Amino acid sequence: MASKTFHELFLDELRDLYSAERQITKALPKLIKAASNTDLGQALTSHLDETRAQVDRLERIFDSLGEPPKGKKCRGMEGLLEEGGEHMKEVPRGSRRDALIIAGAQRVEHYEISAYGTARAWAEQMKHDLAVSLLGQTLDEEAAADEKLTKIALGRVLGDGVNEKAEKGGGGGDGKKSAAKKKATGKRSGERGGKRGKKSRKKKSGKKAR
Repeated sequence: MASKTFHELFLDELRDLYSAERQITKALPKLIKAASNTDLGQALTSHLDETRAQVDRLERIFDSLGEPPKGKKCRGMEGLLEEGGEHMKEVPRGSRRDALIIAGAQRVEHYEISAYGTARAWAEQMKHDLAVSLLGQTLDEEAAADEKLTKIALGRVLGDGVNEKAEKGGGGGDGKKSAAKKKATGKRSGERGGKRGKKSRKKKSGKKAR
């Protein structure tokens, strides 16, 4: 296999980011719909607009380099989004689900912060001034989005999630034990009542015989 040039490696990084951002634009509407906290929903909606702008910036960078943006799928982002979607199914709508949404969204942000930081540093070395500027704008937005999610989590979501009761039937081992205990108690009571009834009938029969 022929060794890639640094320019080709840089293009791979950009295409990875382009694929990641496009996947995020498809995933965010689902997260917005799943969120119950108003601040979280607004933050995700705002970031969806930013993400669309970030896709546009990447396309501008590819235009400046005379290269097509497509050609590579970001498997890392695909895995993060898939895992986040699976976790959300584990709890109902509410503070605990909001906490999971934030956790998943911040994993995505950290992935992007790392990738954009690398891409910008490479662009600086290669003297791609437009790319440096546009990648820097996006990097700042990702860092701000991550900080906003942390504030929302610490502001209320985590506290509410800790104190939120589990849904009926979900992880309801205690409820099942209680129901079984009541059933068993009722059965024992019925058996005792039946025995007393039999004794009473025997006594009456004895009196009649005499």
